[in-house]
Amino acid sequence: MGLVLAILALIWAAGGLAGLTRQRRAVLTAGVYGMVVAGHLLLPDGHALRAATGESAAPWLLLAGALGLVLAYRQGLQALRRRARPAKETIQGDGPVGGQGDDQGAAQPLFTETELNRYARHITLREVGGPGQKALKSARVLVIGAGGLGAPVLQYLAAAGVGTIGVIDDDVVENTNLQRQVIHPDSAIGTPKVFSAQTQMQAQNPFVRCLPYHRRLTPEIAKTLMADFDLVLDGSDNFETRYLVNRTAVALGVPLVSGALSQWEGQLGVFDPARGGPCYRCVFDHAPAAGLAPSCAEAGVIGPLPGVIGTMMAVEAIKLLTGAGAALRGQLYIYDALYGESRTITMAPRDDCPICGPSCESGLSCEKDIT
Repeated sequence: MGLVLAILALIWAAGGLAGLTRQRRAVLTAGVYGMVVAGHLLLPDGHALRAATGESAAPWLLLAGALGLVLAYRQGLQALRRRARPAKETIQGDGPVGGQGDDQGAAQPLFTETELNRYARHITLREVGGPGQKALKSARVLVIGAGGLGAPVLQYLAAAGVGTIGVIDDDVVENTNLQRQVIHPDSAIGTPKVFSAQTQMQAQNPFVRCLPYHRRLTPEIAKTLMADFDLVLDGSDNFETRYLVNRTAVALGVPLVSGALSQWEGQLGVFDPARGGPCYRCVFDHAPAAGLAPSCAEAGVIGPLPGVIGTMMAVEAIKLLTGAGAALRGQLYIYDALYGESRTITMAPRDDCPICGPSCESGLSCEKDIT
């Protein structure tokens, strides 16, 4: 069998040197292959030709099947590339988002070959496809917090190809974080979380741009910062920040994906009053009394739980950006990891909500005016 394969390779190489086209060389090699297979099928057992070419047609048929699969894969990949990048479509810029271009202002392909291969599984999905992947690349998403929830959110948004990802957090990586905040390596202890996250995200996907903000989110900067993004994901661990993010998102009309954790339980929802849903304050009108909602440091949290909820937050973000499926708008998803149970609670806007209620929409005083 090895001798025949060597002859086929020689025919292919010699044809190339002689200037034959790939199609003609393929016909020649296919002809030799066909004669070998025909010999196995027609000649009697023990014939010298059969003995010299493997004694059975099975290996040759398996080889043909493997080559057929390779060719089918290549054809399918080319079809995906055509679907994701129409022939005449280009963007103006300096190369891939977050990358360095040689000619500023020159027209560049929307996706590089590496990106098309990287996102092929997305492009194959009917609900995402080429248009959805383009939407992800042009999107600007802000993540509040680079801790337990922020870690998987940032990892999966970067892997998905979200073009610009902002992250704000004023904390530094500590040894106690590493049990659950999987974006940070041990070597990053003492480093600001936003810079540690930026390093890991761009190591994973150099085609995305990360904007780190090493500071605390305050009312003085919230509106200016959030106005520059299409979507906000809140992974903060205190009600003061959650309320600030919510009223700023409502004032700007920006959708908000919010998640929270406690010991073995996590929850998330999409809050989007501009599109008919409730805001965070419609559901959680008042912060719980002291001691009723202890922090992770006080009460503990099982390590994989932030990964479960944070990954689901990233899924909701991708659905919102691409228009795929139905987002958790007006729904609160609750997951109990200890007993493997989950439930979904329907949420509705409140008429007396001090953030998004009718009094605010009519221009009367409301809390969102603070920002």
